[in-house]
Amino acid sequence: MFSIYNIVKNRRVYFILSLILIVPGLIAMIINTATLPTHTPWRLSVDFREGTRFVLKFQQPTDEGKIRAVFTQDGVNNPEISQLGAPADNLWQVRTSFLDGVESQKIQSDLEASVGALDRGSLTVESVSPKVAGEVTQAAFWAVLAASLGILVFIWYSFRNSPHPIRFSVCALIALLHDLLVAGGITAILSLLFGWEVDALFLTAMLTIVGFSVQDTIVVYDRIRENVVRHRGESFTTIATRSLVETVHRSLAISLTTILVLLALLLFGGDSIKQFIAVLLIGMASGIFSSIYNAVPLLVAWEEHDLWGTKTSATNATA
Repeated sequence: MFSIYNIVKNRRVYFILSLILIVPGLIAMIINTATLPTHTPWRLSVDFREGTRFVLKFQQPTDEGKIRAVFTQDGVNNPEISQLGAPADNLWQVRTSFLDGVESQKIQSDLEASVGALDRGSLTVESVSPKVAGEVTQAAFWAVLAASLGILVFIWYSFRNSPHPIRFSVCALIALLHDLLVAGGITAILSLLFGWEVDALFLTAMLTIVGFSVQDTIVVYDRIRENVVRHRGESFTTIATRSLVETVHRSLAISLTTILVLLALLLFGGDSIKQFIAVLLIGMASGIFSSIYNAVPLLVAWEEHDLWGTKTSATNATA
């Protein structure tokens, strides 16, 4: 009956695959932390980083040296300057320490006088004070922590009449951590290679991943709880596999529908939300994988005290 769904028995394969997905992202996070001025796993946008960010579109070609000279003469030390888009767009991004309105206006005037006319319709100046940046970063941390703890308590309470309810909570959180590491790791890789920056929408995507990831896991866990009563006498491995078989099509149908909508938004949505949609899409895909191939096999591994399924393999070989 379960021959085509040997997920629990072959759990070591899926655990190794999860490590393959996670480790490159962790390496990228370490490299970013060591090399970025902020010493963070990702490039931070103005939402999380104190300072001022200019997006400047000139009406004629220019170069980094001329832009840097203006900022330096106005007392800005070590501005971070990068070109956005194609060279023909004449679009530049400049990050500096925190500047007030008067200082930023003076720089804009000096740029027009020394470098060339600015396209005022495309001009963007965003500033975040050190206090605000710290508060936003702290709030982001507490938001993720509160969501994770809330999930832990909710699952424990919902499965309190099942044997070892805390195991359901812990395994669901491990699967959730897997999804956050996959999404955050791939974002770190793209930050390293293509200069992606994380902003408030990144936090929104991660919190959304938290909700969707746990949703599929709870569906399977709930069926396990029902089958423990219905099929007394069966091994926990058999019950867990049966529950996966009975719920996998429903979980895939719901999740894939959501993924198709996200793909449409990624392909046809505006540029301002594409990074947000990409992170969300990565997390959703990881959530499908972890709910089926991590959350339930982990639960069985804990029950059998056998992480890699070696006991099961030995038993089958003996049989």
